[in-house]
Amino acid sequence: MLGLVVWAPAPPRGFATFSDHRACARARAGWEAARLRGWGRGGSRRVMLGGSLGSRLLRGVGGSRGRFGSRGVREGGAAMAAGESMAQRMVWVDLEMTGLDIEKDQIIEMACLITDSDLNILAEGPNLIIKQPDELLDSMSDWCKEHHGKSGLTKAVKESTMTLQQAEYEFLSFVRQQTPPGLCPLAGNSVHADKKFLDKYMPQFMKHLHYRIIDVSTVKELCRALDDISESIKELQFYRNNIFKKKTDEKKRKIIENGENEKTVS
Repeated sequence: MLGLVVWAPAPPRGFATFSDHRACARARAGWEAARLRGWGRGGSRRVMLGGSLGSRLLRGVGGSRGRFGSRGVREGGAAMAAGESMAQRMVWVDLEMTGLDIEKDQIIEMACLITDSDLNILAEGPNLIIKQPDELLDSMSDWCKEHHGKSGLTKAVKESTMTLQQAEYEFLSFVRQQTPPGLCPLAGNSVHADKKFLDKYMPQFMKHLHYRIIDVSTVKELCRALDDISESIKELQFYRNNIFKKKTDEKKRKIIENGENEKTVS
């Protein structure tokens, strides 16, 4: 069963309820077209597209790093001037972990962005690589070793001096400057998994956010499910019109023929 998408207290204007499968199809087609032009992440949330985790997060919300510079927090002046309510902002995060075991694995990279309800990027936050013990890195799965090794992340983690506590302080300071406490939701792609790690390893950061989340992947799966249902209905209509109808017509023809034969005999 598909999970439910839970929205922010004031529903962002950039999102539809997707109650109509045609709207879903149009939205999905638009996103796929944008993704093919280089805005998206690709089919998997963990596929490396080059550059830092922060640049991939920017592409995930359709933004451009060039508007804000490569370092620090840069305000989106036009969006701020528009007087967008801070309570309707969204906190976008993306994590890289050593695995998915919440009890064993750890966060090794994190990036964060702030958008308004229309998905305009207001501020680009830290993009930090977090130091973890070599023993933990050596115990990663073969997939993680290959993936993080090819991207250069494993080497960067070994060279980093950033602790988990320092990283939480950096991100918490950033979101406190940009959002009011307890009102803005966590957002991202497959962000349910990220939330579990943040709840455990960065609890103060999570306490600042609203308990609801916005998971883009759930909307995407909902659109796909509605597309599948629509295709199933069309398929059944085809069977009814081309198979069941023929059988019914054949049965009627035989009944008529049998009736005419009985009249002839009598």
